Amino acid sequence: VQLQASGGGLVQAGGSLRLSCVASGGTFSDYATAWFRQAPGKEREFVVGVRWNAGSPRYADSVKGRFTISRDKDRRTVYLQMNSLKPEDTAIYFCAAAPRIIWSSLALPSSYDSWGQGTQVTVSS
Repeated sequence: VQLQASGGGLVQAGGSLRLSCVASGGTFSDYATAWFRQAPGKEREFVVGVRWNAGSPRYADSVKGRFTISRDKDRRTVYLQMNSLKPEDTAIYFCAAAPRIIWSSLALPSSYDSWGQGTQVTVSS
């Protein structure tokens, strides 16, 4: 499956953004899906992951209660709703997918074989 991420931008602290990840060549019903982010000079960081047919999403502690992952009815678009944004949320955000992932591996970038190109999110203070 090929992924295309979009929706990033510049927002003030406390604001909201919604990122989108569109799949082609497959649907998200067949894939586990995640969002990661990478700030300058830092490693790629897990944000949220979900196995759509097996349980609730897993969120990083840093975003729990502020970010929500969801998907469209056609199962070709996944969203990341980001509320109460903070300057430390500034990063390039990537969506990722893989056909089979166990729960304990959701947060590992190496578990995913399809990646979107990334979309920049900048939160000003």
